[in-house]
Amino acid sequence: MILSHLSKASSNCRRLAGVQRFALSENFHNSPTSHPFFLNSIHVGKPTLPAAVFHQRRPFHESQTSIPPQKSPPITELSLYQPPTTGLISYLPRSWIPYAELIRLDKPAGTYYLFFPCLFSTLLAASYTHAPLLAVVETSALFLTGALIMRGAGCTINDLWDRNLDPHVSRTKLRPIARRAVTPFQALTFTGFQLLAGLGLLVQFPTSCLYYGIPSLLLVATYPLAKRITYYPQFVLGLAFSWGAFMGFPALGVDLLSDPTALKAVAALYASCVSWTVLYDMIYAHMDIKDDAKAGIKSIALRHEKETKTVLSGLAVAQTGFLAAAGLALGAGPVFFVGSCGSAAATLGLMIWKVRLKEVSNCWWWFKYGAWFTGGGISAGLFTEYLARANQRRDEVTVPPSAWREFVLLKGHSIKA
Repeated sequence: MILSHLSKASSNCRRLAGVQRFALSENFHNSPTSHPFFLNSIHVGKPTLPAAVFHQRRPFHESQTSIPPQKSPPITELSLYQPPTTGLISYLPRSWIPYAELIRLDKPAGTYYLFFPCLFSTLLAASYTHAPLLAVVETSALFLTGALIMRGAGCTINDLWDRNLDPHVSRTKLRPIARRAVTPFQALTFTGFQLLAGLGLLVQFPTSCLYYGIPSLLLVATYPLAKRITYYPQFVLGLAFSWGAFMGFPALGVDLLSDPTALKAVAALYASCVSWTVLYDMIYAHMDIKDDAKAGIKSIALRHEKETKTVLSGLAVAQTGFLAAAGLALGAGPVFFVGSCGSAAATLGLMIWKVRLKEVSNCWWWFKYGAWFTGGGISAGLFTEYLARANQRRDEVTVPPSAWREFVLLKGHSIKA
């Protein structure tokens, strides 16, 4: 009998040891008492096992020989990025997509904002110089192409400067340089090609446009630095984005330095465009106001957060007033003041009234479509003024004195000097 009990106890111990080896090999984290095989093994026969044996049946994760759990790898910005599936960029080769995103090809609002001052200046100059419609269209098309190229170069330069700041802002952390899809050296090389393309386009204009256009590069390069030293970087951006106001007149053959009337008009137009740029970019800055404060990025939205709409209203008055001054300098008619100045006042007033500065999506909507509301209205008024002046010139048949003298002499009439 004694030998039988000892044999059964020995058999149970062997079975228990086998269960523990199984648990270790399979990372068995639950208590052995919950395993059906173990339950069957310890209930064979009456004798109970020593308490020391049961003390060994600790969960695996409490054992001194347990392996610490591995930490899951951090979620990188690249893993959060999803290539575009809609829009123009989605049709490009995958290797081109980071560069298309770098120049904001999928967000053309900035290109339009850069183009409109050029268009305003061109239409004002066309009315002043009686330029033919074809010349106006060709000049405007060149300016639109230049705006696309130079806006892309400006965005690339901006992202190079901000490559250590963008990862800390939710809206910009997935930009190509910030997520390391494009290296700084690649971005710098890409910028060089963009500037060469811009220079190639600039030489299509009269030579004087070179002297007016090249200085704007200094403003493009210094704008990103302004965000680090002043709460008014939008003013520097306005100086850069409004530079096209100087370009329309020389593009149509007007030398600003020798024409005081044109120079006064251009100066007023430039001030109007700067005011407009500060206005719409202040709304744009409200999208990042929380992240900018954490990252130490300065903006006019942070400086005047509590009185934003008051500042916006003052900028709207300045924009409309300077625009009217540009028209007065050139003797514009009522079509300009009603169409251009009136639409500017109406659209800016509506935007300031309706925009919800605490909502990122609403700020983006007004920034995106405000270019067409205000810029399109001003352009329509200027183009209508151009057409009105052209019709007026056709109605007023004027003959130069020398041509009239030749006509009279050919008819055989004598004229008195």
